[in-house]
Amino acid sequence: MNKATETVKETTETMTARAKELFGNMSAQAKTAYEKGTEYVSQANEFNKANIEALVASGKIAAKGAQDMGQTYATDLRSNFEETTATLKQFAAVKSPTEFFQLQAATVRKAFDTGVAQTSKNTEQFIKIAGEVVQPISNRVSETMETFKKAA
Repeated sequence: MNKATETVKETTETMTARAKELFGNMSAQAKTAYEKGTEYVSQANEFNKANIEALVASGKIAAKGAQDMGQTYATDLRSNFEETTATLKQFAAVKSPTEFFQLQAATVRKAFDTGVAQTSKNTEQFIKIAGEVVQPISNRVSETMETFKKAA
């Protein structure tokens, strides 16, 4: 019976040692997995935070650009109103049909030139603002692509 007890005791000790080793390995692996998971979550949070910051920066640029364009339109409108008022005064002072047609031709030509110039200026301003609005997002996409290239 002594031998049987000893065999059971040895088997129990061996199994206990293996169980401790197995659970120790599992514990270490679980800890490593937890640390990696925490790191990934932290990186994901930083990634999303940078994306949101890029969108906010883009939004601020768009708002400022819209404000600038609104001021430009208001200035143009004011200038056009003043020009129209002055032209109407000139029309009121016309003394002959020839003078009327000459003034009308000059007014139409000036209005056309002014319209083309203002439209050109506004288009250039819009294109510039659109490029500035896209820039923070474009930078973010470039950074993201570099991150993926490094990870691959």
